[in-house]
Amino acid sequence: MDGATKRRIKAAIEKLPDGDTKQIKGRHISTHRLRVGGWRVLYSFGDGDIIFVEKIGSRGEIYKGVR
Repeated sequence: MDGATKRRIKAAIEKLPDGDTKQIKGRHISTHRLRVGGWRVLYSFGDGDIIFVEKIGSRGEIYKGVR
């Protein structure tokens, strides 16, 4: 991942829960995804204002082994 992409993803994570987000269906835990171009960030909410970033990866690879 190049530096510009890292900066875009970091900026998008800092703005959570705003952005192109969606809850992932079929999960026991409440996991959401954030779309940043061709990349996805999987995250969940903790207690209070805590957001756990679980996984960051390309669109084609991120969902493998998630369900």
